[in-house]
Amino acid sequence: MSPTLVIILIVLVLLVIAAIAFGVRASRRKKLQQTFGPEYDRVVGDADSRTAGERELEERRKRHAELELKPLSAENKARYSVAWEEVQIRFVDAPEQAVATADELVTRLIAERGYPTGDYDEQLATLSVEHARTLEHYRDAHAISERSRTGEADTEDLRQALVHYRALFADLLGENPVRSEGAADPAEEPKVPSQKINDHDSDVAGSRPDATSR
Repeated sequence: MSPTLVIILIVLVLLVIAAIAFGVRASRRKKLQQTFGPEYDRVVGDADSRTAGERELEERRKRHAELELKPLSAENKARYSVAWEEVQIRFVDAPEQAVATADELVTRLIAERGYPTGDYDEQLATLSVEHARTLEHYRDAHAISERSRTGEADTEDLRQALVHYRALFADLLGENPVRSEGAADPAEEPKVPSQKINDHDSDVAGSRPDATSR
């Protein structure tokens, strides 16, 4: 075999290896994009490079695989739906309290499903694997909730926060939490009379667990 032919064969082998490597990277990238949706662009855009961003997303998938996620029973789904309807009714008279309660309720649901709740950024990272398409709602709701604590959010901001919280809440619950026609919908003008809810009635029949702290 002539030296020229050997060189040609080596080049061909290297090209085949490069093509396989490119195909593997493209396949992995497509899978990450399908899994994380808009979160893929956010993470890659914030990273030093596409490779670093994709490495972070792969790490998220590994950490997520180690979680012991639990489905909700029909009874718990019903309990959370009732709790959410109470939050929306409370919004009519006390929007700031309603948003604060919504934040606690969402955090409680996140914990009950088996996700970590100790650190907000960690919550986002683990939720992004299966709930990436509603994660931006959670970010927006959390940001408004933080402004509400310092009195910087108006009623329209608070209404938007509740709409955002509901998006993630429904995603985690697996169904629309608003199940009765009489429940107030913050996405629309209130359609129910103003109702005062006593502090001792704020939990669902006293059965809801304490809010999980962040």
